[in-house]
Amino acid sequence: MMTRMTPRPLTRLAVALTIVGATLTSVSLSAQVDLSGWWARRNQTDNGYSREPVDLLGMPLSEDGRVKALSYDIASLSVTERQCQMYPPFYALTGPFPLQMSIVQEPITQRLQAWKIEGWIDRDVTMIWMDGRPHPSKSAPHTHGGFTTGVWEGDALTAINTHFKMGDIRRHRGMSSDRATLTYRFNRHGDTLTLTGILEDPVYLAEPYVLTEVFRLDPNANILPLTACEPIEELPRLHENPALVPHYLPGKHPYLNEVSEKYNIPLEAVLGGPETMYPEYRKKLKDKYVMPPPCKTGCGGPPAPPAPPAAVPPAAAGRGAAAPAGRGARP
Repeated sequence: MMTRMTPRPLTRLAVALTIVGATLTSVSLSAQVDLSGWWARRNQTDNGYSREPVDLLGMPLSEDGRVKALSYDIASLSVTERQCQMYPPFYALTGPFPLQMSIVQEPITQRLQAWKIEGWIDRDVTMIWMDGRPHPSKSAPHTHGGFTTGVWEGDALTAINTHFKMGDIRRHRGMSSDRATLTYRFNRHGDTLTLTGILEDPVYLAEPYVLTEVFRLDPNANILPLTACEPIEELPRLHENPALVPHYLPGKHPYLNEVSEKYNIPLEAVLGGPETMYPEYRKKLKDKYVMPPPCKTGCGGPPAPPAPPAAVPPAAAGRGAAAPAGRGARP
């Protein structure tokens, strides 16, 4: 008599595969850290660093990048077609902006489709697509925010941003071209978010430019929304002559030596380059640098409190004091 045999090896294999699948799923889910929230910048120095138009120290500019930076005239932003120009994605690290991040879910499955970094006044929205879509061709249109895709690497989110327009690396100093690529890396540790940016540009940079910025989770952060922009007449000379493009010719920048004159920093360092990024560069300047005298005015600190009003002498304020010089007073 034949008896029916239960396929125990197959059953055990199915159970094993189920356990492995559940384990991998749990590992994958545990690696996806929640990055949503309002993240306030703890420190920012861009407003202070933007006092001098020519300050390229620490930027790995190529020769073409240096020429581009020295030809830039901030008056070009008053040209009608440039008044609504936004900062590129790298300005999230160098500028004063906080970050507002949120989850975008696929409408049917509710799976994570993208992380959205909201725009902030004159920085465009950044969408980090997590659904595996490819980057467009190099000939595709470029936007201010670019095109970004992301993947999880352990607890860190790594994102690649391409197809963004030319713009400031720092505020009005140094430019990235429309062929640049920006790699983000987001690391969350409790209420602290560390954002690392690696900017690579075959046109204006000789080496990758790497910066790290720290943000703190803050539900009360001062987040200003992306606002509409309406061009107006800012400089009459530009509207009277629409063909005028503000710029500086080679060797004609009027503020080329300003940093050197104020802080005694050699011009070769002020003009940047890969060598100026590294601490060892200080040894090269050791015999050339002379500390400037102490700063007395415009040093970046809070303004001095107003002087108290002068005390009125008792004799002049009491009974018998001379009458004030009013109408009909003796000259």
